[in-house]
Amino acid sequence: MENILVFCLLLLSSVSVATSQSVIDSATFLRCIVRQGLNPPDQTSEVTYIPTNSSFATVLRRRIPNLRFDKPTTPKPLAVVTVKNWSQIGTALACSRELSVQVRIRSGGHDFEGLSYTSTVPFFVIDMFSFRSIDLNLTEGTAWVDSGATIGELYYRIAEKTNVFGFPAGLTPTLGVGGHFSGGGYGTMMRKYGLSVDNVVGSGIIDSNGNIYTDRVSMGEDLFWAIRGGGAASFGIVLGYRIRLVPVPERVTVFTVGKTVGEGALDLIMKWQSFAPSTDRNMFVKLSLKIVNGTKPGEKTVLASFIGMYLGGSSKTLNVMNRDFPELKLKRTDCTEMRWIDSVLFWAGYPIGTPTSVLLDTAVAKKLFMKRKSDFVKQPISRTGLDLILKKLVQVEKVEMNWNPYGGRMGEITSSRTPFPHRAGNLFNIEYLIDWSEAGDAVEKDYLSRAREMHGFMTPYVSSNPREAYLNYRDLDIGSGGNSTTYEGGKVYGAKYFKDNFERLVNIKSIYDEINFWRNEQSIPVRK
Repeated sequence: MENILVFCLLLLSSVSVATSQSVIDSATFLRCIVRQGLNPPDQTSEVTYIPTNSSFATVLRRRIPNLRFDKPTTPKPLAVVTVKNWSQIGTALACSRELSVQVRIRSGGHDFEGLSYTSTVPFFVIDMFSFRSIDLNLTEGTAWVDSGATIGELYYRIAEKTNVFGFPAGLTPTLGVGGHFSGGGYGTMMRKYGLSVDNVVGSGIIDSNGNIYTDRVSMGEDLFWAIRGGGAASFGIVLGYRIRLVPVPERVTVFTVGKTVGEGALDLIMKWQSFAPSTDRNMFVKLSLKIVNGTKPGEKTVLASFIGMYLGGSSKTLNVMNRDFPELKLKRTDCTEMRWIDSVLFWAGYPIGTPTSVLLDTAVAKKLFMKRKSDFVKQPISRTGLDLILKKLVQVEKVEMNWNPYGGRMGEITSSRTPFPHRAGNLFNIEYLIDWSEAGDAVEKDYLSRAREMHGFMTPYVSSNPREAYLNYRDLDIGSGGNSTTYEGGKVYGAKYFKDNFERLVNIKSIYDEINFWRNEQSIPVRK
């Protein structure tokens, strides 16, 4: 204990020479942590990082993949608390209550608007990086995965023990389980098995008073429902999820076929709209649209890439594609058979043959400035409409689109089973992507305006009343409640993310967090 006090006195004396209000508040926060008492107490310096600590920037930045929120002008937290056990979470929350300081919860840091590690009011970050345990029970076909683990780590640990089980989750291996699952969890097996949350069977959570609920029975079915697609950060700190593993074949088949507009992409996209949501549910074919150089100097055109995976061998893959999408003219030489775990690397963009151990790397390979937006399409877009969209992509430039097909299991799960409501009636989801590497406010403004222009152009072709959006493609453009979200303000974006489920989420929030302790710019509000 004496060493801890010496450490704190030295640290606070160094803080006293600074004049920044944030540093003074950081010192106050650290004094609170010391006074509340961490368990064990000798971990104070290992767990609580304030700006005067030489490791603060490293700890804060290790899970910030989006450079839009990693600038000198980005508001910094009073502290990053890298909790190592459940009781330490309770200590940090006690200081949040005592000092009236907001808390942000970070698992993987992939919130596209940076809401897990930024705020415009005094705040600190509880970093779940150390909560990365994954415990498989192959007899039951289940696993417990801590919220700080990445989905890459989860995939690797599953494949380490078995080649007949997998799990339906996202394409980016560094996604944190806590955020990805709590927003829904798209993946390449969603037409077969649904979303990640459709395969969650248990969870644990800590409320604002530090009370720990270790299973769905103790937390109650309403709260368990809410944290499976409703954004868990509005309700507490999820400790982890118990998931049901899903069967996968020993071999899957992947392929990529790309065609430009000049090579007939328009006709293929027209057919894809009817094929992709209705074909064999073992088949998933994503459509990617991006700008490439044309055949003439200075010319730009759209490349449509049909990126697919079939849960089975190449012969069956060809049978299905030749039957349902013969226009693509898929050939055996386009197909590669591999283990399911190797397909994870394929979808993540790694070269075929990359060792699966790369999935254990929790660091983002390349940080970029990023913006995402989303839409849902319920009716096939006409040929004229598709032609206009492709031309607009060329005009806007920089913006890419991923069209993710629905159908199969996604159309069988009711819209109210989880907070994620986008089920039957959707043909596909659209993700708008725009990434850039150049710094500067003017550059950022230009790129953001391009994304918004493309999104606005798509209005006639996508859902309306409300214009639906996917929570995991977080987008503050669709509405923001600031740091004191009201019911009316929350309804603006809540109806787009959750549709009719928004009202149930508000009711649950009003019961389990009536003081609105857990809040951010797009949190679920309480009813007042």
